[in-house]
Amino acid sequence: MSETPLPKDLLPVLSSLAEWLRDDGIPYAIIGGVAIGLVAEARATQDIDAIVWLDLENVASFIKSGAQSGFVPRISDPVDFARKTRVVLLEHADTNIGVDISCGALPFEQELIERAQEFKVRDVTLKVAAPEDLIITKAVAHRGRDLIDIENLLLAHPDLDVARVRSWVQQFADVLEAPELINDLENILRHAN
Repeated sequence: MSETPLPKDLLPVLSSLAEWLRDDGIPYAIIGGVAIGLVAEARATQDIDAIVWLDLENVASFIKSGAQSGFVPRISDPVDFARKTRVVLLEHADTNIGVDISCGALPFEQELIERAQEFKVRDVTLKVAAPEDLIITKAVAHRGRDLIDIENLLLAHPDLDVARVRSWVQQFADVLEAPELINDLENILRHAN
């Protein structure tokens, strides 16, 4: 795959993030706009989203370890917030770039992390969610930008495992009682063919 342009200020932050998580042995995957830009079509994004496999009992030591790698909390009580929302809100101290780290708990999230693919940008190697899993996360988030991201992922990866995508989106639609998740995905899939 050709090298994907990223905003130059994001690359050192991604490098520090990947190094921190790798050194601490924390399984992770980059998701969100950065991941879309790497595996589909470059797009504007101002922050970094990642998902980690981390027990919430370890969130305080995780945040402390992040500070040693240049990632500081964006809110006054990050541990309590993370325990309530499963999200650690950090920023890179040198650049003030936001880093939102979700703490995975669902079987899908564990699979997403396990299926993450190594992606190299210049001299930085990242674990990035597979295109199918990005589509699933975007279908569940279900904002206008997310639906556009799904279209771009389908254009960039016409040979996706669509059965996997449908299965997981259907499960989320059922649990969330939100049939529009699967209905809108099916509409996008029809137009992509």
